[in-house]
Amino acid sequence: MHLNTVSLNVKSSHFDLPIALGLLTAMGVLPLDEMTSYTALGELALDGSILPVAGVLPAAIGALARGRGLICPSACGAEAAWAGEGLEVLAPASLIALVNHFKGTQVLSPPKAELAETPGRIPDLRDVRGQETAKRALEVAAAGAHNLLMTGPPGSGKSMLAQRLPGLLPPMEPAEALEVSMIHSVAGRLEGGRLLRRRPFRDPHHGASLPALVGGGARARPGEISLAHGGVLFLDELPEFPRQTLEALRQPLETGTVTIARAAAHVTYPARFQLVAAMNPCRCGHLDDPAHACARAPKCAVDYQAKISGPLLDRIDLHVDVPAVAVADLSLPAAGEGTAEVAARVAAAREIQHGRARELARDAGEGATAPRSNAELSGALLEAAATPDEPGRHLLVEAAERFGLSARGYHRVLKVARTLADLDGGGGVRRAHVAEALSYRRMEPTA
Repeated sequence: MHLNTVSLNVKSSHFDLPIALGLLTAMGVLPLDEMTSYTALGELALDGSILPVAGVLPAAIGALARGRGLICPSACGAEAAWAGEGLEVLAPASLIALVNHFKGTQVLSPPKAELAETPGRIPDLRDVRGQETAKRALEVAAAGAHNLLMTGPPGSGKSMLAQRLPGLLPPMEPAEALEVSMIHSVAGRLEGGRLLRRRPFRDPHHGASLPALVGGGARARPGEISLAHGGVLFLDELPEFPRQTLEALRQPLETGTVTIARAAAHVTYPARFQLVAAMNPCRCGHLDDPAHACARAPKCAVDYQAKISGPLLDRIDLHVDVPAVAVADLSLPAAGEGTAEVAARVAAAREIQHGRARELARDAGEGATAPRSNAELSGALLEAAATPDEPGRHLLVEAAERFGLSARGYHRVLKVARTLADLDGGGGVRRAHVAEALSYRRMEPTA
């Protein structure tokens, strides 16, 4: 007799409950014919209580796919219930409660699927005074899921802007919510087993280690970039992160996945996140202010910004300067547009993208998957969706030659231009859209 266990990157404690159930079945305490139809996982305490473990949601989905029931800790029953209709979930608080259930002296109620609580008031874009250019870039980033880098002196509002990006993003579709929640389940971060409702916003400190950011450790757990899947990864003080850690972001930014190789495990996790970063122009932060800048300017800025490699900067679609806020702007009344108004435009642009992507994927033939945003466009889909008109094409070619745009940079300009056209109602990509997209690139004329 053998109980089914899940094929996950799990700790040995996950097998406490299956081993105990196997022994009880061999001893005749539990019925063999019933126990073989369940997948089980859970950690046992010395008093027989069943402790929560990570990864119950994907385990439940796997059990359902195999036509089996699931036995899991009581604290994890809510997340197991999200696997779908038809899955029988037993979520006992203790081993004795499970034995009594099979003996008929106690009935375990099926757990109920629960949603995470809706957060209170979200930060409103109306709170940010001035910074109209940065607000426009934030709207474009939200509309197309583009990566964004904000550069400016301390106190200019970079962090405030980043914290307001989640409020501009559209809510997750059910499939997205399930996918994101599965990652958090594997990481043991699905609080109360409740399915996530809002897109993740992760903001690790610049002292975070490489395994903490990209994933790893003895058990190859998901890192911050996987926990930000489907949402935003905010890296404040970007040059202060170790260079090796930043360079590890390059592959996930392109592929949307990260592979963690360890002696005991070789795991690939989703990592389709939107990178938003902020940095000072130099170490002192006051490069363009004669009253505060250090005596080493401008060399201090060159040295400081050189900590970020060109290939990483090339993967960031939008580069925007965030100047110091004038005192006069601070005394002005709140802006007329807030998060709700901008989010409505973002939602309309995303709806245009989704409809076009589904149509293009259908035309591309069987096997083509529809991208969820303009930032995911590539190959033939990008060419079909974002080819500009003749004046726009001429401008882009001229800029690419003059500023030495890489092929990646060329295509990222097209993606941003496509998003700008979607914000204008979804027509063709015109010269004005290409010009604005080029204004967000970090470029220097070639010799």
